[in-house]
Amino acid sequence: MPRSLPFRSAEHVAQVACHVSELLDVLWGRGQEAASAGPLSPSQFRALTVIEDQERVNQRTLGEALGSRPSSVSRLCDRLEAAGLVERLASPTSRREVDLRLSRRGSAVLDDFRASRAREIEAVLQTMSPAQLHTLAEGLEQFQDAAAAHIAPGAAQDEDQGPSEAIA
Repeated sequence: MPRSLPFRSAEHVAQVACHVSELLDVLWGRGQEAASAGPLSPSQFRALTVIEDQERVNQRTLGEALGSRPSSVSRLCDRLEAAGLVERLASPTSRREVDLRLSRRGSAVLDDFRASRAREIEAVLQTMSPAQLHTLAEGLEQFQDAAAAHIAPGAAQDEDQGPSEAIA
């Protein structure tokens, strides 16, 4: 029988989530240090994940997804291309636009970066009981869906693709 959890206001939960986010930053920083591909800045990581998710994206769309100014996005893309993480391609829909896609190296760097981060988080999760892991996974899936709907309505993942698949 599931236990009844005490009521927590959205404000209280937001404060806890912010604190957890700070702890995740520490864990992810440790994971980044361990990644063989070298460091990625948070803005580079976000850009690579947007490009990966969309497969091909122009700089305007990337800037909108990142909430960044065009000049900042252009410099970011220059750095990513110089590092061999993205490729610029002629747009199939407009002669004036250039699309971005991940290079093979960019995909490998993202995979390595994610694996290093996951190892740090897994070390913490292994200290939790199966019941705690189940509760955490359910809450994270619900938060993921709500956050995706808040960021981009209609973009929430299917229920069978949530983070609990890796934990269960």
